[in-house]
Amino acid sequence: MPLHHVFILLGSNQGQRKQFLQKAMQQIQLYCGSIVNESSIYETAAWGNTKQASFLNKVISIRTKLPPDDLMKKLLEIELNLGRVRIEKYGPRTIDLDILFYDALIYHSAIVTLPHPAIQDRKFVLIPLAELSPGKIHPVYKKTINTLLKECADQLAVIKH
Repeated sequence: MPLHHVFILLGSNQGQRKQFLQKAMQQIQLYCGSIVNESSIYETAAWGNTKQASFLNKVISIRTKLPPDDLMKKLLEIELNLGRVRIEKYGPRTIDLDILFYDALIYHSAIVTLPHPAIQDRKFVLIPLAELSPGKIHPVYKKTINTLLKECADQLAVIKH
């Protein structure tokens, strides 16, 4: 069974945010695949629903044998394990786990769209992603992460921790 290279965004804006990021990484390592690399942690004001605490975000890259839907199901289980409650869209959360890229796959199912459809719109995604893989080509836009970052209109400050 081949190993797939996957980039995952981790975010938290409730409770002990750094601890939630760390616990999520431990569970990803346990249930999803081996962590190959991780970005620095960045702090950003909430996106979408702005009347909440700021987020800590980071991107990790993993190697996994899991197919996309199974990986997403595992990530959703990890979110539940770490106390995530879904009440409102873009609401506060203990942990948020999003698959950004799965190899160079373009894929859509009931539970996951790959690559993540908002990568190019959010600096809090692009900055840690550029730290890990600035030359990675987005399979839909056919541009590097660095180029997408330069073109990104998002004005929210992304502060390295």
